[in-house]
Amino acid sequence: MHTIYDRRGVMDVKDYIRVCDVEKYYGNESNVTKAVDRVSFHVEKGEFIGVMGASGSGKTTLLNMLATIDTVTAGHIYYEDTDITELSEDALSEFRKDNLGFVFQEYNLLDTLTIEENIILALTLQGGMKREIKENCSEILELLGIADIREKFPYQVSGGQKQRCACARALVNHPKLLLADEPTGALDSNAAQTLLETFTRLNQSMEATILMVTHDAFSASYCGRILFLKDGKIFHELVRGEKSRKFFLQEILDVLSLTGGELSDVK
Repeated sequence: MHTIYDRRGVMDVKDYIRVCDVEKYYGNESNVTKAVDRVSFHVEKGEFIGVMGASGSGKTTLLNMLATIDTVTAGHIYYEDTDITELSEDALSEFRKDNLGFVFQEYNLLDTLTIEENIILALTLQGGMKREIKENCSEILELLGIADIREKFPYQVSGGQKQRCACARALVNHPKLLLADEPTGALDSNAAQTLLETFTRLNQSMEATILMVTHDAFSASYCGRILFLKDGKIFHELVRGEKSRKFFLQEILDVLSLTGGELSDVK
């Protein structure tokens, strides 16, 4: 493992994650595709970051490497003082379980289990204390506004409620980073807005660190900072700061018009 130091030789404790000159190639010598091209950035604790770009820009590949689902071809990814690019498969599995939460476009819920059982399944299989698991689950259910459906089955609830259940499952073990890949892709506009407001609440009240890949400008406008990828490289960066979400949305649309990313209507 390596430790990240600033110019004074002191570790920068604000930085949860550092991505350093990461590259990802696919294919063989005769046909090489460079999906990610020397990308570097950092994520501070409690940030809500969006990653945007056209199809094929490398955004999902980057997310998969941060999620330890895929490996880097070159470069390093640090979580605090841990270089995950040097971990063994077994160590990666433990790291993933202890530090990361995932929310994808597909809910991946088991229809034979209740909403509550879906949320606590992984913790139960890991042999956690039942009382502590129940308490954590109840806290998350209340926070996400789905406590009233805890005994229902996935086929009995709406798509938006299923996605909030998926969020609860990802957050129940208090991960250091929540990774979301097109989480609103399968939702209607009302459910999508509810989920994004939920992300904002989690980010503010629980100081959850969130990294969300999205093609949708409306979804991205909820983020505090956005990285735009083009041809595997970071093309531009926007920081919301004190701007209104509507103003930030227009800035996002302006940048997307340059990157070839998909545009969305102001909602």
